[in-house]
Amino acid sequence: MEASVSREFRLQMQGYGLTTAQIHYHLPDHPSLLQLYIWQDYDLAPDFPELKEFLSYWQRELHGPLHSVRVAHHRLIRPSEWRAVDGIIAIQ
Repeated sequence: MEASVSREFRLQMQGYGLTTAQIHYHLPDHPSLLQLYIWQDYDLAPDFPELKEFLSYWQRELHGPLHSVRVAHHRLIRPSEWRAVDGIIAIQ
């Protein structure tokens, strides 16, 4: 039986990294007040297609106008973490 690989691991192997966005938006009923929404998903830097799609949806479907978006991104698996091993260690 073949073990399944998680969606997150497959995305990381394709170059996706964990992306977190702080989205500040105006409350529809009280435009002078700001609310904070945290969005997190795997995305590709520097273009962030997943985040752009989400923000496009927000602007099209939701009533709270965007004020600002701050983005943090980190690739969890990078080529520098892989290295060849020279030799075998025998443990009795």
